[in-house]
Amino acid sequence: MRIRLMLVVSMMLFTLTATAQQKKIGAEGGDPDDRASARVLYWDESANTAAGQFAIDYGRPIWKPVYADKAQFDKMTDGKVWRMGSNFWTTLVTDLPLEISGKRVAPGIYYLGLKRSADGSRWSLAFIDPTAVRKAHIDAFDIHKASVGFEAPMKKEASTSKAEKLTITLSYPKDDIKNVTLRVAWGTLALTAPVKVTL
Repeated sequence: MRIRLMLVVSMMLFTLTATAQQKKIGAEGGDPDDRASARVLYWDESANTAAGQFAIDYGRPIWKPVYADKAQFDKMTDGKVWRMGSNFWTTLVTDLPLEISGKRVAPGIYYLGLKRSADGSRWSLAFIDPTAVRKAHIDAFDIHKASVGFEAPMKKEASTSKAEKLTITLSYPKDDIKNVTLRVAWGTLALTAPVKVTL
């Protein structure tokens, strides 16, 4: 009888402990958010079919006045990888081989961030493997937990206007469509990188 009572008490304690240690998981989102996409599509006019494309899809955070304070902005970005967007991951999808700032980018899907050097003098595009991120359930908010696979330098330029929301563009001259310029503009931050496309 005593053994049976001890077993019942032990089971109750185990159940209470297990219940107390259960994960509490919440949820957020579900409504549409502000996202944009910059894409370059190449069209084979002789065959009337697509010849390849690449696109960057990203959320558009709003520039806040506090970021205009250089000390505050530096504290937020120096030596860190910034998610370069909002909500879901910024993604690059390409079915063409690319070369960004001299760095080869094979066809595939990449999560992107922006990395700034510790002294604040250099910026680079950070490429992250989505498979590893999915396996670890890492949200873009926690981009610092993701491993950067490789980087492509970006050049800081003088900003001629203020982008109220993050804006990423891909532009090219009509007579040289395989030489694309990637531009990132957010507030007073303006960055560019050359993209060479192999068709």
